Amino acid sequence: MLSRAGYGQCQLFDEALSTLVEAYNSPGIELELTIGECRAASFTLEIAADAMQAWINVTAARGGKALEVDAVFAALDAAGVIFGIDQAAVSAVCAASATQGAERACIASGKPAENGIDASFELLVTDARDRSPRVDEKGLIDFRDLGEIPSVAAEQPLMRRIPPTTGTAGRNVRGGAVEPVPGKNLPFAENLVGAYVADDDANLLRAVFSGQPVRCGNGVNVEPILHFRNVNLATGNVSFDGTVSIEGEVLPGMKVHATGDIIVGGVIDGAELKAGGDIRIGGGIIAKAQVEAGGAVSARFVENSQVLAGTTIAIDDTALQSDLQANNQIVVGLNSPRGRLAGGSARAMMLIQVPILGSSTGGVTRLLLGVNPVLDAKYQQLQKTIEKQREEESNLEKLVKHLSTHGDKAGMLERAKASWQKSLQAWAKLLPERDALEQELALTATAKIEVGAGVEGAVDITFCGKALRLRRTYETGSFSMDGDHIVFTDMMGHVKPAG
Repeated sequence: MLSRAGYGQCQLFDEALSTLVEAYNSPGIELELTIGECRAASFTLEIAADAMQAWINVTAARGGKALEVDAVFAALDAAGVIFGIDQAAVSAVCAASATQGAERACIASGKPAENGIDASFELLVTDARDRSPRVDEKGLIDFRDLGEIPSVAAEQPLMRRIPPTTGTAGRNVRGGAVEPVPGKNLPFAENLVGAYVADDDANLLRAVFSGQPVRCGNGVNVEPILHFRNVNLATGNVSFDGTVSIEGEVLPGMKVHATGDIIVGGVIDGAELKAGGDIRIGGGIIAKAQVEAGGAVSARFVENSQVLAGTTIAIDDTALQSDLQANNQIVVGLNSPRGRLAGGSARAMMLIQVPILGSSTGGVTRLLLGVNPVLDAKYQQLQKTIEKQREEESNLEKLVKHLSTHGDKAGMLERAKASWQKSLQAWAKLLPERDALEQELALTATAKIEVGAGVEGAVDITFCGKALRLRRTYETGSFSMDGDHIVFTDMMGHVKPAG
């Protein structure tokens, strides 16, 4: 009846309607009762604490008038909202208020500040070395990423610093300025060797002398390059603070030590090489030679020698009766499908890859996977530091509680609190470093031996302390850990226990 009479959109009072029904069902009762009313749409404004947005909360009309745009604008003006008003949103809300229920809508938005950009560094020498190894998601380093010896001339530009930006201010809905956070002004790296900041341009790094450019974070070192035709008794042993380039061979008994890279075009014959960077040998390593690099070692072949690498060992052809150790991976047979690793030992953290493993006519070939002595030592040392720092923090906490409870006659409480907070912060800073090391060490669970052609002869393999003796042939496939067991996966993907 109310709808037919045109009151269906009005606000009806449920309690009054119930009373009315009771009166209808009780003879003789007469009453006059208000059972509803027409209500116009209403609204309230809500402004964010940072004044970056304004919302409207609408209660729709019930038989009354819809919201008027002018009324909303007047309320915004009274609230001080003068910027970023969305007129289309206001109109849409007002139009919908005649029929729809409660609604909340954003009708004004400020303009956020654009924070400044930190200073950045542009390398101007396109082929500069970067000795920081790049590890992929599988924990492997690209052993092919060695390149040639780059060089620069004296006064050549090496790196440009792009200054930070101040950013762009924004505005809130009340028209107030929103100040940006300026970018950080980062300096060039300190204690650079062979490079200096140009006198006429504080953002330009130049070479002091000719040499090999090596990137070092926000800077570039220039390492001198020392050239030899051969290293023999005539040249004597070589010890050089930089990079050594040898066109020919290093003869028996000679020593070449360099803080940078060592590049040899010929053979290392019973000599000793030690480099802080990479060692690249165009020929072979033979006759009980000893080669040790902080970075990668690459050579055509190795026989009856010792090779230690901080990252990877890459051998083009074969490695026979030698001791190979790399903190990441060993790859043999890069350029030979019949490349072989036989006799001696090979130790790597993540991967040993070879076409033919072992020899039916040679001795035992020993492989050790999942071990990184450098990382292990670093982790153990970090654990000791954390435990010591945690003990110190715990003792300071006890001291603070004791002084707080029993009094502080000597005036030590504030100093104890400051020391406690400092110790807490030092302890907290060590935890992310430990987590990163644990994640890196956890990758050893994915270590594997990849065989391109097959396994021959006697081979002993050890994964993370789990040892296995192989005394039968295997075809193409890989060895890895599956839980507590060493398994072999063939080229079809079939997995079975090894041994």
